[in-house]
Amino acid sequence: MPDRRPRPPHPALALDDTVHQRVRLGILTVLSETRECKFGTLRDELGLTDGNLNRHLRILEQADLLQVIKGYEGRRPCTWLRLTRQGRTALRAEVAALEQLVERLRNAPAEEPETDT
Repeated sequence: MPDRRPRPPHPALALDDTVHQRVRLGILTVLSETRECKFGTLRDELGLTDGNLNRHLRILEQADLLQVIKGYEGRRPCTWLRLTRQGRTALRAEVAALEQLVERLRNAPAEEPETDT
C-alpha cells in the first residue's frame, strides 16, 4: 500500500532567488563575518568590478538585506556596508536550506538508479 502522508516540500524550494545568486550569497556571507565592511574591501574579497558589485548591492539593498552608508574617511568618499537583521535572517534560512539539500544527497543511494531505456 503506497504511503499517503503528505511529503514535505523539497528543500530546493526554500532557496531564495535574491540570496542564492553566487555573488549575492558571497556578499551576505562576508558581511555576516563583520559589523561593517568597506566597499573596496568587499570588492577585492570577492574579485568583482565596481560596477558588478554595485549592481548586486542595489538588489540586496532594495530587498532590505543590507544597508549602504556613505560618508568620508578624512577627505576621501567612502562607502560602508552593513548586514541588516533581515539580511542575517535570510542568510541563515539560505544556509539551512542548503544544509537540507546536502543531507538529502548524503542519504541518497551511492549508485545511480536503474532507468528504463
